Parts: sequence; C-alpha cells; structure tokens
Amino acid sequence: MATPVALLSESVLGWSIFTIVLLVIVAFCWIYIRKYQSRQESEVISTITAICALAIALITSALLPVDIFLVSFMKYPNGTYKEWAASNETRQQIEDTVLYGYYTLYSIIVFCVFLWIPFVYFYYEEKDEDNSNKCLVNLTLLPVYLVHPSLHLAHVINTFPLCLADGLAALSFSISSLTLIGMLAVITYTAYGMSVLPLNLIKGTRSILYERLENTEDMEEVEHQIDKLKAKCADGRPLSMRDQRNLQDLDAKLQVLHRRGRHLEIAERTCCNKVGSALRPMKILLGVFFILVALLFFITLFISNLDKALHSAGISTGFIIFGTKLINPLNELLLALQPVFPLDYVLITIITMYFVFTSMAGIRNMGIWFFWIRLYKIRPQRTRPQALLFLCMILLLIVLHTSYMIYSLAPQYVMYGSQKYLLQVRSDPSQGNYSTAITKICDADAPEDQCTVTRSYLFLHKFWFFSTIYYFGNWAFLVVFLIGLVVSCCKGKKSVIEGEVDADDSDVSDDEYVH
Repeated sequence: MATPVALLSESVLGWSIFTIVLLVIVAFCWIYIRKYQSRQESEVISTITAICALAIALITSALLPVDIFLVSFMKYPNGTYKEWAASNETRQQIEDTVLYGYYTLYSIIVFCVFLWIPFVYFYYEEKDEDNSNKCLVNLTLLPVYLVHPSLHLAHVINTFPLCLADGLAALSFSISSLTLIGMLAVITYTAYGMSVLPLNLIKGTRSILYERLENTEDMEEVEHQIDKLKAKCADGRPLSMRDQRNLQDLDAKLQVLHRRGRHLEIAERTCCNKVGSALRPMKILLGVFFILVALLFFITLFISNLDKALHSAGISTGFIIFGTKLINPLNELLLALQPVFPLDYVLITIITMYFVFTSMAGIRNMGIWFFWIRLYKIRPQRTRPQALLFLCMILLLIVLHTSYMIYSLAPQYVMYGSQKYLLQVRSDPSQGNYSTAITKICDADAPEDQCTVTRSYLFLHKFWFFSTIYYFGNWAFLVVFLIGLVVSCCKGKKSVIEGEVDADDSDVSDDEYVH
C-alpha cells in the first residue's frame, strides 16, 4: 500500500512538472508573439491578449494527454486498481476534476472568442482611428455580436431557468457549436500546414546570390521600359492615358524591386542565413520525418473513417464505433508502447503538439482569409495587432477540434489509455472447477467497473449530430491535405525573403523591418 510520504512526493513531482510546463508554454508564447509583432503598431493590451490566448490554446491542447494519463495511472500493469484508486468515490472525484478542467478551459476559450478578443480588436481599431463615438457604437453592438452566433437574447431570457438547471449541457452544446468552426479552420489551415511545412523544410530556399542577380536584372529591365515611355514625351507631347497607367505601374514595380534588393542585402548579412545553411542537413531530415508523420496520419485517419463507414451504427448515431475492426497503425503503435513507460504518453503529447504547430504553420503561410478576401498577413516583425488576435482566435477554435481528430486517429487509446483489466476465464471442467484470471487491454467489451473511460471521449459524444458532422469533416480534411500536398510539390523553392516584400506594403512598414 502506498505510504503518505510516497503520495506526497508524487503530488509534489506532479505540481513541479506542471509548473515547469506552464512556464515553458508562457515563454514560448511571449517569444512567438514578439517575433511576429509589428514594432511600430504594437499595443500593450493586444500583446498581452495574444500571449494569453495562445497560452490558453496550448494548455488546453495539453489536457488530452493529461486525461489519458490519469485514467491509466489509476491501474497497475497487471490490471488491478492501485490502492488510492480502489474505491469508486475516489475515481469519480478524479474523473469529475478532469471534467471540470475541460469545462473551465473551454469556458475560457468561449470567453476569449466571444468577448475578450473582439473587445480588444474593436478597442484597438477605434483607438487607431481616434474616434470615440464609433467605439461606443461598436461596444454597444458587441452584446448583439456575442449573442447572435447561437441564441437570440429574448430566447435566452425566456429559457434562463432551464439553462441554469442544465448549465453544463448548455455549455457543452455551445462548445460543440464552436468546434464546428474549429473544424473548418482545421480543414483549411491544419491540412495545408501538414503538407507545406515538411516540404518547405526539404526543398529549402533559393540562393540569395541568384536572387540578387535576378532582382538586379529585373530592375534594369523595368528602368529600360520606363526610359522608353519617357522618351515618347521628350518633345513635349503628353503621354496617352494607357502609357500613363503603364508608367505608374512600372514606377510601383521598380519601388518593390528596390525594397526587395534591400531585404536581400540584409538577409545576406544576417547570421541566421549562415546558421540556416549549416543546419540544412538537419532541416532535410526533419522535413522527411514530418512528411512521414503526415502520411501516417493520413493513412490512419482514412482507415479510421473507413472503419466507421463499414462497421458503425450509421449516421443517426454519429458513426460511433465501439472498438476498432480494421487495423489502425497509430492506435496499435500506442498500445505497443504501453509497456515502456512513458513512451505512449510522450507520443500522444507529440501528436497533440504536432497538430497545433502545423496549424500555426498553415496560418503563417496562408495568412488570414475571409473566403476569397485576404485580410491579414503573418510576417516576422511586421504583423499587425489585429492579425495576431485573429491568429490566436483561430488557434483557440482549432484546439477545440483537435481532441476529435486525435480520437479519430487512435480511438481505443483515447478512450482507455493504457488501462488493462483482469478477465476471469473458466478452466476445462475435466481438470477441475476453477477459473484463472488473464490480463487484457481495455476495450469496448471490458466491464464498466474495470475500465474508466476518459472524460474527453464522453465530452466528444454528447450530441450525435455533431459527431456526424465531424465524421464528414474528416473526409474533407483528407481531400484538402492531398490537394495541399500536390500544390506544395509542384511549387518551386520559396524565396529567402518570402512574404517580406509585397506591392501593397508601405515604405513605413518596410523601413521598420530594415531598421
């Protein structure tokens, strides 16, 4: 039986690890936001909001591995419960604590997405325009914006007693509704990020010397065209409207080429370029590893969806399937790593973080779009505060859908972790009337009192119609990943200053980067 000293030491160790992880997450968020934040347009409140929102996204994504670890930690490898988890009351308290952890973090996400981030966005927009009257109008309309996505205000007032009586169910429904938006973000950004990130690492960037030579030739060509147009009016005759437009376009193009030349010159002098060249073999190996992981996810998700299509109870149950009928490679890998503690927990944590970081890579490469309209670009040291707020909001929504994606990849492991149970098997009656106990991995056939289901699984399947939509969303994810992979393969190497110089950039933003 575990002594109080042993339990205390385990508790202290757990809190120490939690504190270290929390500090690492906050430090990473601060470095990431500061790296992409515009120095001229930085604002304290938007910076703090972006850092906190990004930290909440990462902390929430880390809750699934914790959930799996706790249900697994209750049992010994032989399938028996540990002494401190032997009673149902103790296990129920731990499960409720995890469930309330989900509700708390998800409630914070709802608060950030519907209230805090829009408030900071409107506040910065109106402060930037220095128009207090419009700010008051936007702040007055903010409650309408908050209530509109799910319910009308009058309906909320009329049904308030019912919502109060069943508040957790109402919160679950709201979070599931938000998860649908997160699913769209996963299909758009995460699928693209999983294809573009490894291929960019493998292909690398173009040679700076070649780019500078090419840029110089382009400048000479544009200057020659400008001289030809100006020669037409050397005798005092005015240029035609078409020539004037061409001259303006050529002048704008020449300015972009000049800015591009300055950026290439700075990139050639920086030590980051030299370090990147030295680390080129490591980048290739990392890119190969990432593309293999992405292909493993693709195959696993395809098999999982195919398994649901063939063996689930159908669309009316949300394509829920108890156990796996087809061989799921990632699920089998996690189960095979169970005997070697803590390899399976390390792997599930890496998978979770992989989804988050590929999502960040997708947003960074694509920018922030509203259908076909590009709203903001994500660029080092030049990203506007509004763009950072949008980035963090999208990540918060993506995190909500990450749990279902990981469940689709490894359903049995996400349900039970590394739990095992004892199965009583009757011996041959001719050899005596007795039974033996064998150890089995927990699955859908296990007795309810022998295996504890993770809170994440129960949370994902509260409403069958959401599960149905998520199922079809997984097919859309696979299609977008394939399209992104083909497009990324067809594209050539990106420029070493990719995204830093565009025609719609101002000279002020360019000077900010250069200096």
